[in-house]
Amino acid sequence: MKRTTLLCLCIAGFSALTGCAGAESAAPETVVTDTAEPESSDGISAEEPAVSRNLDDLVQDGDGKYSCTFEGVKHDFIVDLPEQPAGAPCVIMLHGYGESAGGFRSAVRFEAQANPAGYAVVYVTGAANPNDKTSAAGWNSGISSDGNDDVSFLVTFANYLQTEYGFDPDRMFAAGFSNGAFMMHRLAMEASDTFAACVSVAGRMPESIWDARRESNAVGFFQITGEKDDVVPKNSDGSAKYSPAPAIEDVMAYWAESDGLTLSETADAGKSGLLKKYTGDGKSVQVWDLFIKNGRHSWPDKDLTGIDTNQLILDFFEAQK
Repeated sequence: MKRTTLLCLCIAGFSALTGCAGAESAAPETVVTDTAEPESSDGISAEEPAVSRNLDDLVQDGDGKYSCTFEGVKHDFIVDLPEQPAGAPCVIMLHGYGESAGGFRSAVRFEAQANPAGYAVVYVTGAANPNDKTSAAGWNSGISSDGNDDVSFLVTFANYLQTEYGFDPDRMFAAGFSNGAFMMHRLAMEASDTFAACVSVAGRMPESIWDARRESNAVGFFQITGEKDDVVPKNSDGSAKYSPAPAIEDVMAYWAESDGLTLSETADAGKSGLLKKYTGDGKSVQVWDLFIKNGRHSWPDKDLTGIDTNQLILDFFEAQK
């Protein structure tokens, strides 16, 4: 079935290559870290589907680097192609708050493993909130009550990539960190006709998205959460009691149940991770949930956690049949 369009938005987190504001004074355990942007008291509850429109001012800067505008908002993006782009699956990568496509690419290097496996990878830069002069580049996930129409942009962007490179429309995926990971929950909820599966690394579901959740879904979802991530509310440490956003345990139970899936496998991952997989007979999607003991608000580093995050994400996408 050809995937089409819907609506979405995105959020928060200052992104840096080392350190994490507010983190304990221990050695960094991350490739990428960031600290979440303060929440708005009234989030958005989007009711109308996003419409695929046009990208304007497309410019090629060389070495796979491009820029474009969407409704007057400028975005940079970097395209890393596999040997055979036509018919290839594609992963759109969304950075954390205050970061960029180039910075995220340099930090995680997802394309280094994805391209040889036949996947196209596209890193794209978000934009500042036009109504907040103090904001940095990010994604409108639904925490704020205003901002850019990032869901329509990402749906339009995905359709452009499919047309331009011939990517498989049924294997259009997305992955994000922090602010970009918040956006994954919104994309999965509201743009599953475009994105077959989403991966959230250190992200939570905004309250407005939770409140507007649908009863049933058909979308793959993979959540990676650190035990000591103070940005993601959890029942396990009681932090969900003090957050307007839902506990990540409840969110993952929702994704599995709404997809009609049940727990089929629990396995150790790396040095201290626990990976749960949810599947269903006759279901083409899966839900995975990785919890990392002592993990913080980060993209897990293999040397520290024993987890090859990039390969695990590729394994998840391969499992979506």
